[in-house]
Amino acid sequence: MTITIPELSLVVLIGPSGAGKSTFARRHFKATEVLSSDAFRALVSDDENDLAATGDAFDVLHYVAGKRLAAGKLAVVDATSVKPEDRKPLVRLAREFHCLPVAVVFDIGARICADRNARRQDRNNMRSEVIRHQQGAMRRGLRHLRKEGFRHVFVFNAPEEVDAAVVERTPLWSNRKHEHGPFDIIGDVHGCFDELVELLGVLGYRIEAQTRRKGAEAQRSEAAASARQRDPATDGGVEPAERSGPRVIPPPGRKAIFLGDLVDRGPKIPQVLRLVMSMVADGAALCVPGNHDMKLLRKLRGKDVQLTHGLAESVSQLESEPAEFRPQVAEFLDGLVSHYVLDDGRLVVAHAGMKAEMQGRGSGKVREFALYGETTGETDEFGLPIRYNWAAEYRGKACVVYGHTPVPEPEWLNRTINIDTGCVFGGRLTALRYPERELRSVPAQRVYAESRKPFAPAQALSVGTGLTAQQAYDDVLDIADLLGKRILSTRLQRSVILREEQSAAALEVMSRFAVDPKWLIYLPPTMSPCETSAEADLLEHPREAFAHYRTHGQPRVVCEEKHMGSRAVVIVCRDEGAARRRFGVVNEGIGIVYTRTGRRFFDDRRRETELLDRVRGALEACGCWEELRTDWVCLDAELMPWSAKAKTLLQEQYASVGAAARGSLAEAAAALHQAAGNGSDVSALLDHTRRRAALIDRYVQAYQRYCWDVETIADLKLAPFHLLATEGRVHVDRDHVWHMNTLARICAADPEILLATPYRVVDLTDADREQEGIAWWTDLTECGGEGMVVKPVDFIARGPRGWVQPAVKCRGREYLRIIYGPEYTRPEHLERLRSRSLNRKRALALREFALGIEALERFVRGEPLRRTHECVFGVLALESEPVDPRL
Repeated sequence: MTITIPELSLVVLIGPSGAGKSTFARRHFKATEVLSSDAFRALVSDDENDLAATGDAFDVLHYVAGKRLAAGKLAVVDATSVKPEDRKPLVRLAREFHCLPVAVVFDIGARICADRNARRQDRNNMRSEVIRHQQGAMRRGLRHLRKEGFRHVFVFNAPEEVDAAVVERTPLWSNRKHEHGPFDIIGDVHGCFDELVELLGVLGYRIEAQTRRKGAEAQRSEAAASARQRDPATDGGVEPAERSGPRVIPPPGRKAIFLGDLVDRGPKIPQVLRLVMSMVADGAALCVPGNHDMKLLRKLRGKDVQLTHGLAESVSQLESEPAEFRPQVAEFLDGLVSHYVLDDGRLVVAHAGMKAEMQGRGSGKVREFALYGETTGETDEFGLPIRYNWAAEYRGKACVVYGHTPVPEPEWLNRTINIDTGCVFGGRLTALRYPERELRSVPAQRVYAESRKPFAPAQALSVGTGLTAQQAYDDVLDIADLLGKRILSTRLQRSVILREEQSAAALEVMSRFAVDPKWLIYLPPTMSPCETSAEADLLEHPREAFAHYRTHGQPRVVCEEKHMGSRAVVIVCRDEGAARRRFGVVNEGIGIVYTRTGRRFFDDRRRETELLDRVRGALEACGCWEELRTDWVCLDAELMPWSAKAKTLLQEQYASVGAAARGSLAEAAAALHQAAGNGSDVSALLDHTRRRAALIDRYVQAYQRYCWDVETIADLKLAPFHLLATEGRVHVDRDHVWHMNTLARICAADPEILLATPYRVVDLTDADREQEGIAWWTDLTECGGEGMVVKPVDFIARGPRGWVQPAVKCRGREYLRIIYGPEYTRPEHLERLRSRSLNRKRALALREFALGIEALERFVRGEPLRRTHECVFGVLALESEPVDPRL
């Protein structure tokens, strides 16, 4: 016997103890697929024969089975399950997860079961009457299994049948994951044949004269039909063997997908049906059913159906066709699958949409949702059902393309898009090209039917604001998308783990201090210093930075001067229209400047506006808007002076330390000098005090170099070093030399406030070039500069052992006084600091770098803001990692 089970199903093995269920399960299923009641009894009580633990064991079994089904995994329940009350919760579980319950019955005789149990050490005390009772209960329920809800029932009547059994798994009808496209997905046609022909032409399809033939798809289906009997529960059917209609030749490699509602209301319903049926028969198209198509099917099958909502036109037009055409139409519509999952699960098509938990599953509820969507149970003023906007809460990974409810403009919302643009009502017939995400449409030649209510956007929140549906719904973010332990997948790192306590800390910052979330598309990563230097009086030196990258397979690096300012992310739009269009912000100006923790940089909005205007003017002057084909840019920069943002920190921490130390050491030196004059031998202590005072002076001078008064915008200096993203592109594929040169041109357009970052390219295979890089750093630091940042030439670099640090900083001796304290260069302190560990800091830098790039890429792709925010939020959460802040 061949047992054919759907790939996603709940298989229930039914039979008395000793019937061979466990042996059968081990032979035909993976160990992880089999859920044995004996094993779960042992799990909860340490004894698989402890009947008192049966209730708890089945609670756990049902829980695990539910988790497997929710994850799209087959589950096999190995228990006696001989009574209807034992099977009822299993059928209910399958229905809950829209899976098919399959019954495999072992009716091999009570005597054989008793003999087998007698040979088992753990079952030899089982009484034969117990087995006979189980056998009787099983047989009484056999004929009722289908009524209980089992769509597939297989019965073994002898041990030989069990031994000879073959288990085959079949994909569900909706499973087309192996088809990768490209596809042209066409919205509701409703008999608009002329517009369909025009749209197919726009898409590059060629239509030839009408023919009658067997198509390739029909031949395959005909062969399959001889090997299996159609089961309506699997939501599929067999294509008719013959098709008549025009031959449509698609562009090479492409395939059309029709979203249903081919019929009703329009003027040329039979022509539409012939064309679509012909394309499906030839394998040039797929088609899912619409609710109007299914209503017509019921009429063609002789059901009592009201001739409303355009059905009268379909019936009338089909009556004028040859008699054999109507059965062909009925057979075609009856074979349509509720929805398709394509492109390895990345694309789902259905007439009215498909929730994530229903995708790729087969049940009556799945088919009903695919046809009608979901309603609230209420009606509007036009007497039509109010539809629940499932797309607003969609969190699935697949793109869902659907129709059903006409909309004036297709809009992406949470990876879903409705492309029914109401052609039959005088709108347009629209297609979505996948994976290009390009929309193509043709206008209706006239109004063929009057809609019961005027066209209105499906997402009412966007009305009158100029915002897209996605932007309107992104106005309020769901806290559930951010809380708890999370595992984020990025292009650069397969998974980044955020602990629950890290998320809580980030939420505090985001909710109380962060800027308008719609601007918050990126946060920069932390940066590790180079390895500790062995040079005298130095903690950091370029030689270690160069050695780091050479060890990781990078032959060239870019050295950029490190400005002593505050990290700033600058977003500038060409105008307020661009800000509204791309970021969804209204009346908030042309951009924003925010800190590396997502807080607004300027308390004075006028100063921020002035700075943004100057940056916009520089972009305009150097032609970057046109060159980059964008109306917005995102820059990573340093904004100087340091005191512009850190004035309070300077006053309360650094300046107070400097003033207190200077005052106390001056008094101590005076007292020691007086003591020396009185004949006391305090020369050593006096020298020590004077050296400490000199170090304090150098400490004060170190931070004072980075501070000046800011009275006007001209007192600021913005030094951009990354041109991160523009419309349609994240510029991580460009090397750092491109970034430096492009930004230098922009800075040259307004040198009063824009500062081009000096840089050098160092060839690490050439000792002379490396020495030149060291000399440049020495000159910078001896003149009071902070130091330099060393980066691989490529923005994203990979070495023999994986991704390379995006940057390491190499800071000068005097600047590090601010970080480690005035006296850190004393030998005893320097020796202690050389034992610092960088591993955690560098791991953190790589994770934050991966999240930052992922956030930008998701934003540029036009994904929902919550998808961008989970990465930005992740960077902020990782900042709570316990790492030495001085690194």
